[in-house]
Amino acid sequence: MKVIENVLSDRGSKYAVAGGPVGSADEAKAFVKSLCRRKKFAKATHNTWAVLLPDGPLKNDDGESGAGMVILRMLEREGLEGHIIVVTRWFGGTKLGGDRFRRVQDAVRVYLDGVSGG
Repeated sequence: MKVIENVLSDRGSKYAVAGGPVGSADEAKAFVKSLCRRKKFAKATHNTWAVLLPDGPLKNDDGESGAGMVILRMLEREGLEGHIIVVTRWFGGTKLGGDRFRRVQDAVRVYLDGVSGG
């Protein structure tokens, strides 16, 4: 499991991104559960995630409507299968509107750049 804490912040909201290999829906859920064993992540406002699996894509918005799809689309563009990405947000008191999707994209990009070494 790779975790990048404090990956970015916007108007008080703080973001982290995590990811790792998973091969099934059960493994994806176990990954998120494992991440949330860390008290900081368990207390987060949202832990949104997505993964491309052989039997189809999976995503979870965790209350951040549409964020799972943003992650999923980026995974599809990268062709990255069997690898979950979780974007965690701690709400800072100011609604971000459409910018919240850009922050999710930014967090995923940092993660993907770190994984591919570029």
